[in-house]
Amino acid sequence: MKRRIRTVIVDDSASMRATLKRILSSDAEIEVVGVAPEPFAAREMIRTLDPDVITLDVEMPGMDGLSFLERIMRLRPMPVVMCSTLTARGAEVTIEALRLGAVDYVTKPGGNPQDIERDALLLCEKVKAAARATVRPARDAAKAPAATAGVDRDVVIAIGSSTGGVEALFSLLKALPADSPPVLIVQHMPASFTRSFAQRLDSECVVHVVEAVDGTPIQRGTVYIAPGGQTHMELRGGLHGRIRLRAGDPVSGHRPSVDHLFRSVSEIGQAAVGVILTGMGADGAEGLLAMRQAGARTFGQSRESCVVYGMPRAAMQIGAVMKEVSLSAMPEAILKACRTQMPRND
Repeated sequence: MKRRIRTVIVDDSASMRATLKRILSSDAEIEVVGVAPEPFAAREMIRTLDPDVITLDVEMPGMDGLSFLERIMRLRPMPVVMCSTLTARGAEVTIEALRLGAVDYVTKPGGNPQDIERDALLLCEKVKAAARATVRPARDAAKAPAATAGVDRDVVIAIGSSTGGVEALFSLLKALPADSPPVLIVQHMPASFTRSFAQRLDSECVVHVVEAVDGTPIQRGTVYIAPGGQTHMELRGGLHGRIRLRAGDPVSGHRPSVDHLFRSVSEIGQAAVGVILTGMGADGAEGLLAMRQAGARTFGQSRESCVVYGMPRAAMQIGAVMKEVSLSAMPEAILKACRTQMPRND
């Protein structure tokens, strides 16, 4: 019989601990081996119970969730799924948690029965994905030097990411020069999180990072993050076109969808570079293939550097990826592709 995923729940709310335990225990692949009201009790449980995954409340009295997470990732790196609230403060803290090395996050189950059922399924799936994720010690948060060599050629960069993507995007975008070609990004994230994410990136990058607004002309030196929620982001009007936010059903299970963005960018052919980063599922694979078939250069993040090698693997399997690149080498690979018109079979 397959070993169940041993999980410890850390939350200061007794009712939330009970809810999370009930949800996780309902999945035959998960075993809740401990519940803790605060980090000090959780520390002892980690030592004695040796769990596979921890679910951790973002904000708690005493030692807060971020401080505890930082200690975990420094002393005993392990998969952590953060439980967050859909508030501005919750978004800011969750983004920092993902930077510190948390694998993923879920929003706390709400009171609506349909929301609880949806959130329950998502929580179980994310705990199971976290158990399979590649977890590394927290990295130095020092600002990475941006590339100094600019890009003369007109080109658009399109990037898609999901689980593990927050940390990956901080690493990648901080290495881009101030005159970088315009960058369009879909990172799977709730509506209330994307603005905080863009603002945090903007404070640490030499490129300007914004949450995308419908009708905005794309321009050099700017990164556009697709808003979470009810719209897809696409490029319309060609190489010097505008961002279009369009309402619609989920594509490849997501809204905004990486596939939707990539397909729109494929219309500019060789004047595009497509990148698919760490993430669970297959969103972006078909769209990246459309980009490659139109003449764009396409890259996938290497298995070794991914938190979850899902989206890049799906793209690689259907021939959408021209070359797999480690995260640390990705900025220069992108810029090299932007600087010169490379042959499609290179």
